[in-house]
Amino acid sequence: MTMTADQLWRLARSVFEAQPFTKFLGAELIDAGPGRATIGLPVRPELKQQHGFAHGGVVSFLADNALTFAGGLALQSDALTVEYKINYAKPATGHYLVAKAEAAVSTRRQAVCRCEIYSRLDQGAADPEERLVAVAQGTIAAVSKGARAEPR
Repeated sequence: MTMTADQLWRLARSVFEAQPFTKFLGAELIDAGPGRATIGLPVRPELKQQHGFAHGGVVSFLADNALTFAGGLALQSDALTVEYKINYAKPATGHYLVAKAEAAVSTRRQAVCRCEIYSRLDQGAADPEERLVAVAQGTIAAVSKGARAEPR
């Protein structure tokens, strides 16, 4: 059964709200639909590295999360990242980061997705300038219903 756009949005919201690390960082689910997701993150001082740029780990988090959401929505399932690769193109300056991901191809159990991460340079502008800072690609796998991490 194919999910409607509204059902996919509700699935994305519920999974997003269940992520403690995502909440801790202050990420925001901006858009989600069939095989696509956009996630934003305000860049606070504690998320920067010594040169004043957003830390590469923060950029990587956005890529990983957006890829997984796009893949999960393409698969219409809760999902996990199997692997991903990221290329940093430019320093992530600015006040806000945006990761835009989409599924390139999917099967019943996995999706290959790509993501572009942008830095918004003027937070207050009605149409802020976005600069591409990284590109990522990953493989996302559907998770069996009820799958949870086991305590060690």
